[in-house]
Amino acid sequence: MAMRIAAKSAGPGEAEEEPGRAKRADFTDVRANNLGFVLRQVRAEGRCSRADLAAKTGLNKATVSSLVAELIERRVLRESGSVIGNIGRPAVLLSVDTGYYASLGVEVNVDYMTLVAVDLAGNRLLSWRRAHDGARSTPGKSVSALAGLAKRAVDRMDSEGRQILGLAVAVPGMIDNDGVVQRAPMLGWSDFDLTGRLRQAMRDPKYTVTADNDANLGAVAEQRFGSWAGVSNMIYLTGEIGLGAGLIVDGELRRGATGFAGEIGNLLIEVDGRVGRVEDFAGIRAVLDELSESDDIAGTEVEAEVEDIVTRARAEEPRVVAALDRIGRSLGAGIALAVDLLNPEAVVLGGHYQALSTWIGPAAETELAARTHASGAGGAEIVVSALGHEAPALGAATGILNDIDAGLMPTPLGR
Repeated sequence: MAMRIAAKSAGPGEAEEEPGRAKRADFTDVRANNLGFVLRQVRAEGRCSRADLAAKTGLNKATVSSLVAELIERRVLRESGSVIGNIGRPAVLLSVDTGYYASLGVEVNVDYMTLVAVDLAGNRLLSWRRAHDGARSTPGKSVSALAGLAKRAVDRMDSEGRQILGLAVAVPGMIDNDGVVQRAPMLGWSDFDLTGRLRQAMRDPKYTVTADNDANLGAVAEQRFGSWAGVSNMIYLTGEIGLGAGLIVDGELRRGATGFAGEIGNLLIEVDGRVGRVEDFAGIRAVLDELSESDDIAGTEVEAEVEDIVTRARAEEPRVVAALDRIGRSLGAGIALAVDLLNPEAVVLGGHYQALSTWIGPAAETELAARTHASGAGGAEIVVSALGHEAPALGAATGILNDIDAGLMPTPLGR
């Protein structure tokens, strides 16, 4: 199945509504939303008392006490010390329980696999990256490699006494709402039931296994952990061999009707009299095709080739600097189309664009300003990801936390 990324959460006592029609709230809906609301307040404060929660949420003290009791029982919150108030007995402080659950996110790409595990507060418990020649591996071999990496992480978390909340996989391709990879041309996959095959390889685990596009999940990570965390309107560009975009609009990830939104690499642009796709003019494959000194690049060699191009750019090799300027202008032309359509506050360059940003960034900014209809590019800024290649895997793990923040609470094993 495709990964569920929680929509903007309701406030206290509010039930989520179905698009286009009101949904009648029942007690379960309201309580779930209130559980999520209290958790988000504690997360935002770091540590706070039950009285603080009542004051900040507007819920009465009895309701807050009941909600907190359930969150503690579910191992989502914990009591963590006390503080002496102005009057009466010391107030017991609450914080997010970071010692019990773990969420796993994995990315499979053309040249690597990344795994990230986080606790309920989003702290990284594991961060692994390994070379993987995805372009030359069969889907079955890639699933076996994914399962092996995930099993190692599950074993590590189990040894620490942690319960796995879920495993989510980021893939550079078009994934439908059932978790089937319809097309992942850079990996050579089509109509591949990734989640079904991965569940089978992992012997049908008790936790959920989901999948989503790498750009979508990169955007989720940037919105929660990146240098523009909390921004309501943002575009995240993958910067891998393929070029995709994750779209945050009005604070929510937008996947489109069937999960295929964000294919910015297929937009047509004109640069220096040439017309072509953004990906063909400004993707990392275009960088390698023009500037690599190797004739046949294996997936595991992509990062080393990009590093070599960076070294030559730092040495101010004229051909390299000129090519990166042209690629940056092409990228800016593609970004301008997206900015005119979506009016984001930030466009985040991820993946290999991070290493090349010194040379492609200024050219992209100049082209963006020249091509957008709104003055000053409508306020949009091109920024470099602080999360690097880890972003999609981190976003995969983070999406599970977003569901909990929305009120979909886990249950500890044995209860």
